[in-house]
Amino acid sequence: MNIRPRRQEYDAIVVGSGMSGGWAAKELTELGATVLVLEAGPAIVPERDYAEHTRPSEMPYRGWNDRKALAADQPIQSQCYACDEVARKFFVNDNEHPYTSDSEEPFLWIRGRQVGGRSIMWARQCYRLSDIDFEANARDGHGIDWPIRYADIAPWYDHVEAFVGISGQAEGLAQVPDGVFLPPMPMSCVEEHMRDSIERAFGGTRRMTIGRTAVLTRDHKGRRACHYCGPCHRGCRTRSYFSSINATLPAAEATGRLTLRPNSVVPSVIWDPQQGRVTGVRVIDRESHEELEFHARTVFLGASALESTRILLNSTSSDFPDGLANSSGALGKYLMDHAMCDDSVATFDGWEDRTTRGRRPNGIYIARFANVTEPSSDFVRGYGFQGAAERLGWGRGVSMPGFGADFKRELTRPGPWQFRLHAFGECLPREENHVALDPEQVDAWGIPTLRIRCDWSENERAMMREAVEQAAEMLEAAGGRDVRPQPVISPPGLAIHEMGTARMGRDPATSVLNGFNQAWDVPNLFVIDGAAMTSSGCQNPSLTYMALAARTSHYAVWASRRGEI
Repeated sequence: MNIRPRRQEYDAIVVGSGMSGGWAAKELTELGATVLVLEAGPAIVPERDYAEHTRPSEMPYRGWNDRKALAADQPIQSQCYACDEVARKFFVNDNEHPYTSDSEEPFLWIRGRQVGGRSIMWARQCYRLSDIDFEANARDGHGIDWPIRYADIAPWYDHVEAFVGISGQAEGLAQVPDGVFLPPMPMSCVEEHMRDSIERAFGGTRRMTIGRTAVLTRDHKGRRACHYCGPCHRGCRTRSYFSSINATLPAAEATGRLTLRPNSVVPSVIWDPQQGRVTGVRVIDRESHEELEFHARTVFLGASALESTRILLNSTSSDFPDGLANSSGALGKYLMDHAMCDDSVATFDGWEDRTTRGRRPNGIYIARFANVTEPSSDFVRGYGFQGAAERLGWGRGVSMPGFGADFKRELTRPGPWQFRLHAFGECLPREENHVALDPEQVDAWGIPTLRIRCDWSENERAMMREAVEQAAEMLEAAGGRDVRPQPVISPPGLAIHEMGTARMGRDPATSVLNGFNQAWDVPNLFVIDGAAMTSSGCQNPSLTYMALAARTSHYAVWASRRGEI
């Protein structure tokens, strides 16, 4: 093996430069640590790589995508709406990054490997988990108890929100706690009508609010307010939405203690049995395939849930033959993603004199109302809705009869209002949903790939059936016509909220990590991304990842200074 060691030892190595890795880099460097961030993909230059203002007329395929290239190189990644003609460069090549799905319905693993990771093209919705979520496993017996409660993480939600810049409206809901908000984006007239109609029809038991989104509604910490250009997944040169490139990595760089190395594929962590610690990581250069080692006092894995777990599973030794930090046998197990149903849609008559202005990068949110204060359904846990109201544009002509000048003239005017509701439901942590190393397949760098099994249980299916029924009921209660519910559940993975596989817990016999994201078996190893999640809630999870990464970083620094690591 041709390994060129790096003699310099850092205080910390952070694997991954996305949502969690960026936060670890910022917090650790600001606390005085020297940090090496390793990113498997290439560097991103916003002026060169972002394309949020590119018009269809400037695209080779006019925004309709190079379908042959997508089918050949990105058949899985192109299942995500954001993998379009100009943003597909932010998604991996499926031929270089294979995996095997043993599920009833193939698991769709959507990945981005570049500096910034998926924080470049995420949906930016930010909701806190509550004690309803942190206590759920202990209450209904599915999974193990979280080792933390809302009070433990609430100050870190505050800390993250104050830096990120979350626009939103306080609502006083226990199931989705309020946060530190910038001014909310306005709702459209039909959305306001829908909000008021739901309040009346359901006696105040359901609440619709504007989405809580990591997009600035005013200038904030050197970043400019959003100008509603719309296609955020293609990048943002004004830094108006949060990503690690836009915010946390520049903050870390400003300390002078950050070293960022792109094109650094990490296959495994280095375990020293004499010290009973990890001493660094192995790296394969993405371009040259040169094998390297980097050393640090602490290692933080934030490569995304399944990639971090893959690294641990591949880090075997006589002490850990089944994967590093896996004395519990829980590593790779209890995989979760959010169950998701496509938009239920209704048409609303009226308001022909009004339309929307710009492309608001946000929608509405209807907070969970099932099983909140007492059991109310034939399933456990709950679901929420995202959506929006808008007037149909020229694209409606695809399904309309007509031709000629009058037909085209009609399409230059806004069409009727439509309201869309999209359901997200909680996935139970179940041992049979798991990942393992594939004994036969490797990726483009010779690293064993994953075999993934993740199927929806009857609990998720029952939940989504009710969610679709309730979506239709709310649309009808608001006066919508031609209501079209969509009962089909998307395949696991497509919500792009994969979680679990290195879960937190109270007992080292049943979990990989303690309440500070620290490996029970390896005191100087931390897992700071979605792999640590003990349950999923039904809320978008990235805000929780960021809060946990910030909390863990502070814990690690102070524990190190006390000589505990």
